[in-house]
Amino acid sequence: MSAVTQKDRPKSAKAPRMKAAIFVENGRIVLEDKAVPDIGPQDALLRVTTTTICGTDVHILKGEYPVAKGLTIGHEPVGVIEKLGSEVKGFYEGQRVIAGAITPSGWSNACLCGFCSQDGAGTKHGWQAIGGWKFGNTIDGCQAEFVRVPDAMANLAPVDDRLTDEQVLMCPDIMSTGFAGAENGGIRIGDTVAVFAQGPIGLCATAGAKLMGATRIITVDTVAARMAMSRTMGADEVIDFKAVDPVDAIMEMTDGRGVDVAIEALGTQATFEAALRVLRPGGTLSSLGVYSSDLKIPLDAFAAGLGEKSIKTALCPGGKERMRRMLEVISSGRVDLGGLVTHRYGLDDIEAAYELFANQRDGVLKVAISV
Repeated sequence: MSAVTQKDRPKSAKAPRMKAAIFVENGRIVLEDKAVPDIGPQDALLRVTTTTICGTDVHILKGEYPVAKGLTIGHEPVGVIEKLGSEVKGFYEGQRVIAGAITPSGWSNACLCGFCSQDGAGTKHGWQAIGGWKFGNTIDGCQAEFVRVPDAMANLAPVDDRLTDEQVLMCPDIMSTGFAGAENGGIRIGDTVAVFAQGPIGLCATAGAKLMGATRIITVDTVAARMAMSRTMGADEVIDFKAVDPVDAIMEMTDGRGVDVAIEALGTQATFEAALRVLRPGGTLSSLGVYSSDLKIPLDAFAAGLGEKSIKTALCPGGKERMRRMLEVISSGRVDLGGLVTHRYGLDDIEAAYELFANQRDGVLKVAISV
């Protein structure tokens, strides 16, 4: 039997390619061609139909949050299952789904303790914070034609065909995060709540506070379009922080009592401190902001540690059950977040979309990227 020469060997099939927005260097996220992801037995390959740009993506763009060069960015996918791993059950190819921005394994210590977002690897120095955030952070994300969804059975959630992509686009991150701010505050019927900052997350926190039974919601911002949207989302009173001191205004509005819950949705020392100062004794500060430097807790605002105030932090809750709940809220019609999408681009124009969103031009709230 004669040996097979190199010339006689069959040529391997060319790996399929796709378009993807990748991090090149600080200040540059560009659309490039790269291989379609391979999947393992517990994964799913999702053909992305719609995605969006998050403020965290802008932090990556500016070099304020480090990721590997060549990484596909994005963590908010709506799409259709293209391929399922051999061990994935309960889903089918061609099914319309979303996956949360946070994709927990479901079996780690953090998950089993009920904190799926903190699904990181334990070390002798403790847990890796935000370990559940993988898309566009530690693995390729979804600003692309295809994305690999890890641990698919724990993370995919079917989308009712009666709902459009844009109706459910906020579920993977913005809605889940904003609602977590309201939930962590432990809002009760009859509560007065203050929400500092009315960007997309703060607006969702306002909507979540309304759903949870807050009967007076005071919001703080200065952008006219966001202040108007805040009322649509459920705010009873809106404060322009450039016109008045929000702490003084809120304390006057509440006759010196303070609010039951203050939600901080910007991530600055000033807003954190203001949220702490407007709390009643025993109130809760629910923090959603991502802080880029050490926070200081003022002695008087914290009552020297004796004011019985609580500070709760949150990372976007993920996993299929969380996504199911977010989809149920949208399906019920009790919250309509469609108005948060102010601009629309195709994937081919994603670099222009980044330029718009990063510079907060033209009244942008959220950008829908169709793929």
